[in-house]
Amino acid sequence: MALRGLAASGPGSRGPLDEAVAAAEERGAPAVVVAAGGAPEDDDEDEGRGRGLLRWDGFSAWLHCVCVVGFDLELGQAVEVIYPQHSKLTDKEKTNICYLSFPDSNSGCLGDTQFCFRFRQSSGRRVSLHCLLDHYDKDLPVYLKKDPAYFYGYVYFRQVRDKSLKRGYFQKSLVLISKLPYIHFFHTVLKQIAPEYFEKSEPYLEAACNDVDRWPAPVPGKTLHLPIMGVVMKVIPFISFADTHISVILPTVHEVDLFSQMLWELVLLGEPLVVMAPSPSESSETVLALVNCISPLKYFSDFRPYFTIHDSEFKEYTTRTQAPPSVILGVTNPFFAKTLQHWPHIIRIGDLKPAGEIPKQVKVKKLKNLKTLDSKPGVYTSYKPYLNRDEEIIKQLQKGVQQKRPSEAQSVILRRYFLELTQSFIIPLERYVASLMPLQKSISPWKSPPQLRQFLPEEFMKTLEKTGPQLTSRIKGDWIGLYRHFLKSPNFDGWFKTRRKEMTQKLEALHLEALCEEDLLLWTQKHTEVETVDLVLKLKNKLLQADRERLPVKPDTMEKLRTHIDAIILALPEDLQGILLKTGMT
Repeated sequence: MALRGLAASGPGSRGPLDEAVAAAEERGAPAVVVAAGGAPEDDDEDEGRGRGLLRWDGFSAWLHCVCVVGFDLELGQAVEVIYPQHSKLTDKEKTNICYLSFPDSNSGCLGDTQFCFRFRQSSGRRVSLHCLLDHYDKDLPVYLKKDPAYFYGYVYFRQVRDKSLKRGYFQKSLVLISKLPYIHFFHTVLKQIAPEYFEKSEPYLEAACNDVDRWPAPVPGKTLHLPIMGVVMKVIPFISFADTHISVILPTVHEVDLFSQMLWELVLLGEPLVVMAPSPSESSETVLALVNCISPLKYFSDFRPYFTIHDSEFKEYTTRTQAPPSVILGVTNPFFAKTLQHWPHIIRIGDLKPAGEIPKQVKVKKLKNLKTLDSKPGVYTSYKPYLNRDEEIIKQLQKGVQQKRPSEAQSVILRRYFLELTQSFIIPLERYVASLMPLQKSISPWKSPPQLRQFLPEEFMKTLEKTGPQLTSRIKGDWIGLYRHFLKSPNFDGWFKTRRKEMTQKLEALHLEALCEEDLLLWTQKHTEVETVDLVLKLKNKLLQADRERLPVKPDTMEKLRTHIDAIILALPEDLQGILLKTGMT
């Protein structure tokens, strides 16, 4: 697994750390490597201060806050500490964090457990980090951008026997709250700091947060050195943070048959899915793996890696008065077996099998057979897949189980399989959408940028005969039916809106470049003073728009346009010059 390369080595030696880094770099894969001691090879951590960032700006680039959730005999679960202390959380958000940070009592998680959750931000919250971070976020793939309306919670939960406590157990969670979907990365951070925090308490936590505040912002494509409590995490390369979303496809579903295209289809189509698992770890890993199985396509609907009956959206998502929403829920409470039995697709995860044991093949079962959370593992659905089963990948995985192939190797096979399947599906859509772009020769500097052609489903369907997925995929089946269903899904809506915005911005950028190639000063000599002033104001607005929306213009375009504006203003009477120079920016 690309991001599980954790090692330590002394300075000057080529130990496991160096080999892990070298291997990751050779593969072009991301890696999080933890080295004991030593200073970063460059001044990454001081970069933020050089940019004039304020105290806690560095921290805010990665985390919203850190919470400690404990169990009070009178109050139940309660947030004991929020750090930094100025961090803002509404009462509703605190309540969600309280209940989502502890496993359900039936999970029986003794020792240390790690999992993650996701919850909706309270309405009315001011959505911002700062423009600098938005700039970095813009360069990331869509499925790795920060979540503007949701928080992720990364949990390290400890439950151990303690006779000195009235309840008989020590129960506490250290929780990182962030808008960033870097699952494995934040779990790695927690492994570094949580065990010692439970021993050393608040001063240790404050020191760890101070370390995070020294981190450089998450810059795509750049190797980062992130110091944390005496070790330095080397993250490479950042643009490929995709694997930190989740590196294992369905790691807790050991039954090979469940790796069929059916689950991929259900996720692709945004169908309501519930994962019933024995623990929050298995629940969250499985939900995240499902979401990630359609990568590089972003899953645009809601998903909850771990969901409880106390969640603020519990009523909204479990009501029987309307059809289940497009959402993937991960649950562990037996109560959900009854509450969600009307859902159309349910995945029941069994307990993990002993290492080396060959799993029995699990059949798809009818929903009516799902009575309780103790029902046998399997997929309970009446859904009929559009595509035929790929027997080749199933045989390959079964062979891997029989030969005791490492789970990391199985994971690589599955990631590649789902990636190629998604790409085969998306390429025809990308090709058709690209054809909606007007020709560059139709862009005139003196007219508004041309509009994109409309997406016509039937016109797209006709293109599939010659340029459909059959060109890149061996899988047979009703591809046309799958596309028709997909075009009505939230994932298509989100994907197309994103592509349309990108293409519209490209047209705006081409229009700006066309303007820059014109002799604007000559134009003003043939037009009235009023028309010239109007042109200057429009050009200034264009500059502001390009800067605000970060249009994909050539590096010298903006400077050329400013030069044009200044030249036009200087050719005007002095009274107008003074007014126009003060209007906007040049």
